[in-house]
Amino acid sequence: MLRISVVIPTYQRPDLLFKCIGALREQTLPLADFEIIVVSDGPDLVTAQALNNWADKPANVHFSHLPQKAGPAAARNYAWRQAHAELIAFTDDDTLPAPTWLTGYLDAWQGQELAAFTGKVIVPLPPYPTDFAQNTAGLETAEFVTANCACTKAALQKIGGFDERFTMAWREDSDLHFKLLEANIPLRKIEKAAVIHPVREARWGVSISEQKKTAFNALLYKKFPVLYRQQIQGKPPLTYYLMVVSLLVAILSLLLMHSMIALVALTTWLLLVLQFTLKRLVNTSHTTSHVYEMLYTSAIIPFASIYWHFYGLIKYKVWFV
Repeated sequence: MLRISVVIPTYQRPDLLFKCIGALREQTLPLADFEIIVVSDGPDLVTAQALNNWADKPANVHFSHLPQKAGPAAARNYAWRQAHAELIAFTDDDTLPAPTWLTGYLDAWQGQELAAFTGKVIVPLPPYPTDFAQNTAGLETAEFVTANCACTKAALQKIGGFDERFTMAWREDSDLHFKLLEANIPLRKIEKAAVIHPVREARWGVSISEQKKTAFNALLYKKFPVLYRQQIQGKPPLTYYLMVVSLLVAILSLLLMHSMIALVALTTWLLLVLQFTLKRLVNTSHTTSHVYEMLYTSAIIPFASIYWHFYGLIKYKVWFV
């Protein structure tokens, strides 16, 4: 009897996906009691071929893909709408669900038509992680993340599922969380339902491109201004504005031949960059490469963050600072 459906969005990461499915094969729940619905965010020949060539692929794995890239929110919507079970668990392709993950949710669910759950996320870190790894570890304290949650199909239908305007893996989980809260759908934390979220390898300087996600803060704020202020308040900090302004003043002063003003402004900018760098290096790796990466990205992040913040404000026609 099919008791629960598992939804996993993915895109061209078969090695990670296979590890996730491998962990699902070790569930204390019999394989016949759950299905695994994998949906790729767009045409994905790499994953399709890998699954077709997997001689030992579990029979309960179903794969499909979106006709074009639209983001993980759209992939999850496509998946849960074709799920056969009434309770649907969500995770990501880079997690390793614990053996009691699914039974944790099923034991907590008493068959209510409207119900939602969130589980425990464990992010293993070395003694001195990278800045990227440290940020990933924030999943452990997040109140609700789609890397580990479960909802009844009726609950998802009532709130309209995921908002597909969130085309990146950012704030789409908070949006779902806030919709559940506004709909007064009971939400419980289930410690037994745990997933391990290893930190994946990231390219050097990844924190700069990560700032693009900031634009979606504006969409979430526009939809839920009160809940956003209470639980997130995501915006560029004052220090970012000081860094941007001080460097712009330094450049303008040099062009206008005001050397003393330029020196003061440039010194201010350098001190702020150094302070930001040292803050990010606390309890993180002090290898030469990582220190240089923190210096470089600390000088650029404020500009990128403020740019994407205002990009979001303009795109979604909302204002907040």
